[in-house]
Amino acid sequence: MTTGAFEDYDDRVATVGAGQTASSRRRILIAGTIGTAIEWYDFFIYGLIAPLVFDQLFFPKFDQLTATIAVFATFAVGFLARPLGGLVFGHFGDRLGRKSVLLCTLLLMGLATMSIGLLPTYASAGLGATVALVVLRFLQGFALGGESTAAILMAIETAPGHRRGFSAAVIQAAGPVGVVLASFAALAISRLPEADLLSWGWRVPFLISAVLVALGVYMRWRIEESTTFREAGESEEVPAVEAIKGHWRPILIVFFAEMAQTSYFYLTAIFTISFATRQLGVQKDVITQAVLFANLVGLVAMPLIGAWSDRIGRKRLFLAGVVLAAASMFAFYGVVASRDTLLITGAVILAAGIIHPLMFSTEGSYFPELFPTRIRFTGVSIGKQLGTVLGGGIAPLVATSLFAQTGSTYAITGYYVALALAAMIALGFAHETSKSRLLG
Repeated sequence: MTTGAFEDYDDRVATVGAGQTASSRRRILIAGTIGTAIEWYDFFIYGLIAPLVFDQLFFPKFDQLTATIAVFATFAVGFLARPLGGLVFGHFGDRLGRKSVLLCTLLLMGLATMSIGLLPTYASAGLGATVALVVLRFLQGFALGGESTAAILMAIETAPGHRRGFSAAVIQAAGPVGVVLASFAALAISRLPEADLLSWGWRVPFLISAVLVALGVYMRWRIEESTTFREAGESEEVPAVEAIKGHWRPILIVFFAEMAQTSYFYLTAIFTISFATRQLGVQKDVITQAVLFANLVGLVAMPLIGAWSDRIGRKRLFLAGVVLAAASMFAFYGVVASRDTLLITGAVILAAGIIHPLMFSTEGSYFPELFPTRIRFTGVSIGKQLGTVLGGGIAPLVATSLFAQTGSTYAITGYYVALALAAMIALGFAHETSKSRLLG
């Protein structure tokens, strides 16, 4: 299979971003990293706080299990919005540039997050509060649908050819940075008295977003547009039409690979918060601390793995991550069920901090390298965002439903193994890209 997006080369020189100075590349990398961390903080603070209190605040009429399913359904709404955001922002990103998308998505995400922190609860506003929560969660996902691709493209399109994997992985590591910030916030409020947590404590992490977004906008306003984008020819068709017609194979590869990557993280981190606290009686701060430690390990591991992918290839490392993820699922929930703090922490760190980064850090460079510049934003967005929705977006909801029906975690393991096998088959049709030149 050939994607038409690259051609082999051996000189390992900077063949892209030649018009970008070293200082410009540094600003782009720093601004992309900070802005992406803020976006992921905003998006994940919902996932970390919602399982703790939103069942009581916005779904008080349901029993505990049904309310938990409702919470994860609203969590999934953010993922359902991501393909639409990816398509819309992908179109403008391929037509107008990456920088404008980076600014728009950050502002939209920040406003939606702050608004969640100002929402009335069901007790004071009834169903209107629940509907407003769903709408704001949708806007968060819509914004992230553009952000999660734009910052990566700016990084690899301005990086030297032999450092694309490292540069993309630095941006990817901003995801764990955002989750670490969100975990600190969730951990802090989880230790509040129950009455304070339910009355005002849960709002604080959402409102903090105002300061973070102001910093991110300032940083991104000062960067230059990617030279690679400016020099690339414009698609003669609508970018989405050209991507689907001429590059459907790499889109499918990205789709199946992304399903495996995202579902693994959300099954071992986000779903585990609810499963461990609600079903097993594990203390809230035990599991939130485990997620925090896992992301601290991950943010260190990701740049190292990205640099490693520049040397030995992206495909090999991504496949290793998928295989290890599938194997680990056979023991993961059994360890969590032990209720042992050290074992739970170790299991979450291994899963979310070491195995998951093998996939997450390498996809940042691997996926964009499968597409030409003129439709790169759109092509990556279609495959990635659809894969995210049908992977991580619904994974906590599917896992909770499977557990409710079977009372066992074996069905959850089988669910993930099926996704992993699909990814392995798809990646079997993909070529290695780490030694290839980006084309316009």
